[in-house]
Amino acid sequence: MNTWFYLFLIVLVISTLLVIKIFMMKREINRICKTLPKILNTDTNNTITIDSNDRTIKKLANTLNENLKKLRKLELEYKNGNRELKSSITDISHDLRTPLTAIRGYLDLMEDGKLSTEQGKYLKTIEDKVLELTDLTEQLFDFSKSLDIPQEVKKEMVCINDILEDTIASFYGIFKKYDIEPNVEICKKKVERLSNETMLKRIFENIISNAIKYSEKEFTVKMSSDGIIEFSNTSTELEHVDLEKIFDRYYTLRSAKKSNGIGLSIAKQLVDMCEGSIDAKIENGRLLISIKF
Repeated sequence: MNTWFYLFLIVLVISTLLVIKIFMMKREINRICKTLPKILNTDTNNTITIDSNDRTIKKLANTLNENLKKLRKLELEYKNGNRELKSSITDISHDLRTPLTAIRGYLDLMEDGKLSTEQGKYLKTIEDKVLELTDLTEQLFDFSKSLDIPQEVKKEMVCINDILEDTIASFYGIFKKYDIEPNVEICKKKVERLSNETMLKRIFENIISNAIKYSEKEFTVKMSSDGIIEFSNTSTELEHVDLEKIFDRYYTLRSAKKSNGIGLSIAKQLVDMCEGSIDAKIENGRLLISIKF
């Protein structure tokens, strides 16, 4: 009888110890699960710490910390590479702009002179090539912007109406240059959201710039009191629009490739980071891009 009692007691003690150990291991694993995402989502050099003396848990924590160090190293190399690439692209773009401006100046002077029909033909060819180079230079700038997407969003309460109005006003000179009379309908009620002013401006600028490239002297912006903003314009290029690809980085509406489509891709990334939604559709011969915050 005593033997069975002692056996039962031993089994009970061992079972209790095992339950305690499993509980402690489970608690440490849960701590790791909570700590790891915080470390990954913040720019910090913190590592995973544990209170357990269990070898398996320690091994798990050490393995995760080693991989975190490797990940930070790769992230740093990526950021530095992006900075260097952006700097190089910007420098190249500036270097190209200077001679292109000079060439266009001389071309204007030549146009004022007397040229034969054949010379005029050659001059027109040169002008077309200079314009192509200018477009490529602008594409380089657009590409460098796509490398400059912030990793974190600092949010504060902002008035979307005011930001949209200020952004549209900043395009006054460009609207005038391309003889575009924008139709703007913004609700009087102040629409305030927890967001980032700089990102919102960049979203609106990219969408408006894209519309100007394809608009046929007509552009409309409407904003309702529920925070929905709709940009629309007509264009003969609408039949070539693939709505499933319109927010892809290198999608372009024109076969002539006068735009690389990066603007709308950046806009979508920023809208997603601001926890909004963006959609595109064609309705009654118009391209409509709708944003909701």
